[in-house]
Amino acid sequence: MNVLKRKSTQNVRYGEAPFKYLIPFRLLIILACVGMGYFVYSNWQDWLERFDSKPITAYALVGKTEFTDYADVHDVLLKMGTLKGFWGQDVKSIQTQLETLPWVKGAVVRKIWPNRLSIWLTEYTPVAIWNKTEFVTKDGTVFQLPMDRLKNQTLPYLGGPDYQSSKVLEAWNQIYSDFKAKNLNVKGVTIDDRGAWQVTLDNDIVLKLGRGEWQSKLERFVTIYPQIEVSENKRIDYVDLRYKSGAAVGMVEK
Repeated sequence: MNVLKRKSTQNVRYGEAPFKYLIPFRLLIILACVGMGYFVYSNWQDWLERFDSKPITAYALVGKTEFTDYADVHDVLLKMGTLKGFWGQDVKSIQTQLETLPWVKGAVVRKIWPNRLSIWLTEYTPVAIWNKTEFVTKDGTVFQLPMDRLKNQTLPYLGGPDYQSSKVLEAWNQIYSDFKAKNLNVKGVTIDDRGAWQVTLDNDIVLKLGRGEWQSKLERFVTIYPQIEVSENKRIDYVDLRYKSGAAVGMVEK
């Protein structure tokens, strides 16, 4: 008698067991790589410094500077103490210190083998004296500069709160151009904390314009200025145009 044997229906999956053991092994490899990377990152600067045989002791100013000289750079580097060598010195820290010079807009520092620095400085360019002791650029940036380093002694005198610098520059450009066309020369424009304007001519006459709109007041001055009678022993000190019409004229002894 033939007996039929029922085949087993159990599914057999091959290859699963080995991969289950690979998963934690891969995690260990990843963790080891991360740890190694962190170790290298944390110590690479110390390793590079071991290749240095001597510190950086020389530098060169690349490009033309108007206000900065070698003595300024020397003082900045001296305050940093002894520099590291070619491999160990971080140039970003030097750039940061050079940019503390108030007239320096930006600095680029590169290392030159074996112990030198190449330094490129960008300086602010003054277009006017600001509040008598500072300077302002054409984009309204206010900065400091020793007055004895200023080569152009004919800069206009502008003034006001620092946040008003662009507004004052715009007014100066318009007033200077308009008066120049009428054979009048302006040497200064200021605005005070209350928003009151003053214009100073090259003969030191002060035009008091007050707050708000000032164009019509200057037009009025141009009209009445030739009509002002001045005694021989006096000169015009100011013209007050803070009125709806006319003006008050102040005189002083010569």
